[in-house]
Amino acid sequence: MRRSAKPGKPVRADKAAPPGRPAILLSEAAAGEPVQPDLLQSLPDAERIRLLASGRTRRLARGEALFRQGDSHDGIALIESGRVRSFYTAPSGREITLAYWGGGNFVGGPEMFGAGVHMWTALAVQPTAVVMLPGRALRDIALNVPQAAVAIIDALIYKAKCYSALAQMLGTRSMMQRLCQLVLHLMDTHGVQHADGVAIATSLTHAELANLIGATRQWVTISLTRLQEEGALRQRKGLMIVLRPELLGRSAALTPAGAGRRLPRRTKAQHG
Repeated sequence: MRRSAKPGKPVRADKAAPPGRPAILLSEAAAGEPVQPDLLQSLPDAERIRLLASGRTRRLARGEALFRQGDSHDGIALIESGRVRSFYTAPSGREITLAYWGGGNFVGGPEMFGAGVHMWTALAVQPTAVVMLPGRALRDIALNVPQAAVAIIDALIYKAKCYSALAQMLGTRSMMQRLCQLVLHLMDTHGVQHADGVAIATSLTHAELANLIGATRQWVTISLTRLQEEGALRQRKGLMIVLRPELLGRSAALTPAGAGRRLPRRTKAQHG
């Protein structure tokens, strides 16, 4: 029997919205999907305070589930810090990762107002803090504040575009194309300047990369070794350094290969 989550602490009414961070996901766009629209920023101060007052802060340890596939919907969770993995589990037990969501993103859609059941699981992959916003409060805000209704629609459009891109990539690209596109996405969203190229400043294991592209860990390990032998990237002590993005672009079938990519301006690699 699953234990119910402990109620969290009330949210401070003057709490600021966390800054949006790019999600880690399989995206067909050259530079990945933009950051998720801010659900709270467009609200009038009074309505934002009222909505946050209805929420509760919840802290999750690494490996703790926020909700599981098949659980009843009850609003959404706005991520303040940490990282949450959303994934679907097939009847066979095989998993496909939809995305890794960081601060400023929410999980719990698409039925934000509290109906039906969750279609996938959300799991904290590092210590994470979220604000639980109940479906009834979201519905009341949407019915009475036009800006809130538009913000909710914009957020759901963003999610739909992310998952549509995932379906398109899984259905039309080879595993090697998907792997190269994922590495390019990570370079665009989490890359930092390095003496030899662009270092990807996020720690994902080969198994986690495999779950993002619908492959096996063994296949990802073999394929990354092949890309390293071809001079496209280098792996060293858990750090991946992209040496020649144009080679990855060709393998990902981008036209022109790797064109239009701007190297990040940050100088220190931050592992998250």
